[in-house]
Formats: sequence, structure tokens, C-alpha cells
Amino acid sequence: MLKANLLAALTQQINEEYYSSYIYQAMVAYFADNHLDGCAHWMRLQAQEEHDHALKIFDYVISRGGRVVLAEVKAPPKDWASPQAAFEAALAHEKLMTTNITKLADLAQSEKDHATNNLMQWYVTEQVEEEANVDDILSKLKMVGGDGAGLFLIDRELKTRTVAPAGGAA
Repeated sequence: MLKANLLAALTQQINEEYYSSYIYQAMVAYFADNHLDGCAHWMRLQAQEEHDHALKIFDYVISRGGRVVLAEVKAPPKDWASPQAAFEAALAHEKLMTTNITKLADLAQSEKDHATNNLMQWYVTEQVEEEANVDDILSKLKMVGGDGAGLFLIDRELKTRTVAPAGGAA
């Protein structure tokens, strides 16, 4: 059985993961509206991955005898100044999620809840990958600046992203 403070923190993180999915869906709409189908594709898969992250914690809470109570998901932003600005927002969001996961891992350790700590270690590793993936795309966008041909090539590359095997990101 989960301690009340861990249950509350995990439930909050479930809602944060759903919000992450919502942000990335908003980015799908932004990119699709700007005819950047590769960026939209990449973000659609990212949104699905975040949804899966929420479900992983959701199922864990249930397996530990906890009750998940979902909160309202706030509306995400809907526009960004540029594709680069959208990916900058994505990186800032991933850094926020890393902070949240780190706090959860710290809480699990302080409560000596080894099972929850083990789960959080998976998320710690996942967040390193999440930040690196977005940072890589952002670095490329910065390299090309306002060059439309460069953006076209990056967009085409992002269209090749595939769904990762369970437990990882592509």
C-alpha cells in the first residue's frame, strides 16, 4: 500500500503527464497548420508517449492498492512564434518534467519505498532521453536559422520517427 503523500504525488504526476500529452497535441495542431508534417508527426508520437507515461504510473498506483483521482487538464498554449520557439517550449517543459520526476524519486527514497523508487528511476532515465531528443532537434533548428530549405530538411527527417518499443523512445 502506498503512503498517502506518495499516492498524492504520483496522482499529481499522472495529471502532469496527461498535460504533457495535451501540450504536444497542441503542437501537432500548430505544426499541421503551418504545413510542417514531419514536426507534427514527431509531436504526435511524443504526445502518445506522454500518454503512455501517464498510464504507466496510473497502472502502478492501482497495482499498489491506490485510487487514482484525475484532475482537470488545463488548456495548453496554442501558438508559438516559430518552429524553433515550439521546440524551445518543449525543451523547457521536459526540464520541468525532469524536476517533477526528480522530486518524486527523492520522495520515494525518503519514504524508503523501493518499488516506487524503482519506477521513478525508469522515469529519470527516460527524462534524460526526452531532453536530449528535443535538444538535438532544437540545435538543428538553431543551425539553420530562418533558412527555409534547412527547415524543410529537418521537417523531412522528423517525419521518419517511429514508435519505440515498449519502455523507450524513438
